[in-house]
Amino acid sequence: QVQLVESGGDLVQPGGSLRLSCAASGDISSIYAIGWYRQVPGKQRVLVASIVTGGPTNYAKSVEGRFTITRDTAKNTVYLQMNSLKPEDTARYYCRSSGLTEAWGQGTQVTVSS
Repeated sequence: QVQLVESGGDLVQPGGSLRLSCAASGDISSIYAIGWYRQVPGKQRVLVASIVTGGPTNYAKSVEGRFTITRDTAKNTVYLQMNSLKPEDTARYYCRSSGLTEAWGQGTQVTVSS
């Protein structure tokens, strides 16, 4: 099994930056990819960015050019660097691992507001 813990969410002004972290533990070798998703109340959870182990990254069009997903294999952590934040980026952000099994973290809240 894989366990995921997100951190780094905060209240930030429009135009600001945040870096979210997703720390993985457990059966790390079973992970094929990790994705960052976000969800606002009353709406479905949507994919923001993903990274395949040793492979490519993928971004939603709404965040392309502003968000960057990276992976530190030594720390078993995936990061989501978020720049030029907009109020519409406000959501709870979750990371999800896929591979032999699927796992979700508990989420971290990002609020973009002046």
